[in-house]
This record gives sequence, C-alpha cells and structure tokens, in this order.
Amino acid sequence: MIEVLAKLGRGPVFLAGEVLECMITFTNPLSPSSTSASSEMLAWASAQIHCQFHASENRVALPPSDGSKHDVQAENETVFVPNRGERGQCILSTPAKILFCDLRLDPGESKSYSYCETLPIDGPPSFRGQSVKYVYKLTIGCQRVNSPIKLLRVPFRVLMLQGLKDYQFPQDEAVAPSNPFLEEEEGLKKDSHLADLATELLMVATSRRSLHLYNISNARGKVGTFCIFKTVYKIGEDVIGTFNFSEGDIPCLQFSVSLQTEESIQEEFQRRQGQPVSFSTHARHQEACLHTAQSSFSLPIPLSSTPGFTTNIVSLKWRLHFEFVTSGESAETCLVRVSQSEAVTWSGVEQMEVDTFSWDLPIKVLPTNPILASYVSQFSSTNSITI
Repeated sequence: MIEVLAKLGRGPVFLAGEVLECMITFTNPLSPSSTSASSEMLAWASAQIHCQFHASENRVALPPSDGSKHDVQAENETVFVPNRGERGQCILSTPAKILFCDLRLDPGESKSYSYCETLPIDGPPSFRGQSVKYVYKLTIGCQRVNSPIKLLRVPFRVLMLQGLKDYQFPQDEAVAPSNPFLEEEEGLKKDSHLADLATELLMVATSRRSLHLYNISNARGKVGTFCIFKTVYKIGEDVIGTFNFSEGDIPCLQFSVSLQTEESIQEEFQRRQGQPVSFSTHARHQEACLHTAQSSFSLPIPLSSTPGFTTNIVSLKWRLHFEFVTSGESAETCLVRVSQSEAVTWSGVEQMEVDTFSWDLPIKVLPTNPILASYVSQFSSTNSITI
C-alpha cells in the first residue's frame, strides 16, 4: 500500500497566468519494525492540469467533441488520460509531466516531487452557472506493474483578469512590480510580477471614485434620486448606495435592491432562438421607506462568486436590480387622523393605490487577490489517495 498526498503550496485559488505549484509525496506507511513490512514499487507517475466544460442540454447546443471517446478508456490501459470518467468536455489541458519511473519505497520511506505549471492566461475562469460549468483540476496518475491506473484529482479555482495578457512587462527590473521584502528565485520572478501587476491594476481600477447621480421617476413624476460613488468593484467588496426621497413628488412606500449576475448564452449556441437569460441573486436589501427622507444600502459581493467574463459560449455580467413601490396618492393621504382630541393619533390607511416599477444598473465586478479568495474556497489545499 502506498499513500499519495498532493498539497498546493499557496492555496486552491490562482490567477490565470500564474504558476501552480504542488508538492506530491509518495509514502510507504508500513513501519520498518513490522514483521510483515515489504518494499513497494510504482511503475510511473504523471501529472497534468485540465479544464472540464459541462453544459446544460436544455439550454446549450454544442457541436460533438472529438475527444469524447477518451472518457471510456479501459482501466487496465497504460495511457494517462486525466479526464477519464469526467463529465463534459476537456477544453483545455497542459502537457503531461512525468514525475518518475520505477519508484521503489522501503517500509516507512517517503519521496516528494514538485510539480510546477503555468496556468493558461487565455483560458476561461472557474464557473458554476445554471447553463454551463468550467471546472479546473490537477490530476495525478500513477500505476503499479500489472495494475490499473489510479487517479488523484486536486480541484482548484482560477480567476481571470481580462486584458492582462496584452500588458507588456517593464524591461527595467527596477521599475517592474515587485515585493522588496521577499527574496525571489529567478524562475519565479515573472510569476511574482504577474501577481503584483494584477493586484496593482485591480487597485487602480476599483479605487477610482466619482459621483453618479440618477433620477428615479415614473409616469406620475419624480420619486427621488440615487447616488453611487463607483461602478467597478472587486469580489469581496461592498456595493454601497444612498437614496434621497426628500425632493420627490411621488411618495415611495418600499424599495428593494438585489445584487445579481446575468448569465447569457451566445446566440449561435442557444438551444432555442431568443431564449431568456438566467439570473442569480447574491445579496438583497429591502426596506419600507414611507416618510423617509434618506436611506442607504450595503450589499457584499461574495468572495466565492465569479467576476464578470465572456467566452465564445457564455457571458456573465453583474447588475443592481431595483424595485420600487410608490403611492398613487400624495404623502398626506397615506395617514388618517383617528381622534380630534389634543393627543393626536395617526394611523396608516387600510387600502392604498400603488404603482410598482423596476430599474437595472449595470456594474463591473473584477477578481481580487487569489490569496484572499483562498480563505473562503470550498476546495482543500491537500488531497490524498491510497493505492
């Protein structure tokens, strides 16, 4: 029996273009003092990164995949096919790397191998939507002599910052983005520069603030104004906005704000022409606001959510969805006087004519530092298998 342990050094979340590092340890767990201890042999071990694409048959029409036959590979074959038995299509894979051949482990002995691979910068991000899914995995295959291949799959998450691949790295190392507190190896400089550059670009894009004012009105007149200071965010940030109803002509009884994503399939891949898009709500704020002069909301963008992106099959966009309930009468008629005594008591009316309308405000959501996103990831940095 041999235990195979794979550990991602920095966590299970990466930025497209970064180098994924994984330490893979093979151990013969039998104690040297055991009378039944014996050496164990492995013929070979290889590792490869691949991205699986799965689409809903009811919503997405895809051309047949040429590689679908590989999924039914017999277990006794010696060909390393990382996506064997996986659902969907393998749309992206890196070259397979051989970790070793003919490994002998004595009782209690362990050997570790380091696997490093650059994640393709032009691949899709990790995404689990209502219509499509993009799932990344590092698969480690190993085999005993005359035994079936065993696969250890290590799932991880990939964030994508579109446009990063078009950026030209500074030629002068003195002005290149770097961390002066860390000593970097020569081979890791470009990877470190990429992460620092992405962090710097994200900070610049999401720190710009300018006042955006919107008039809220319906057919009867003005309801109020909405104020927001930026429309570009990172996952993990809060979307904050304020309302001013004091200058409105029409009283607002209630409002709700929803933070939503809009998942749409490209026209050539739609199962039915003109099929509707799919919406998902990530946060919601609702408030009764009759006789309220000002109000505000704060909606957190989950770190586990997917930033906006576009591929040849699907597009994901973010928006704020507003719903307003307004009165068909003036604000004074929304209350009635119960008694004529000196102690005046006011109460709400039993019936009221209302109007409802909605409004959508597009916003842009970008990725964040992958180390920060690792803290809330559903994936584990350590995975193991026994063969």
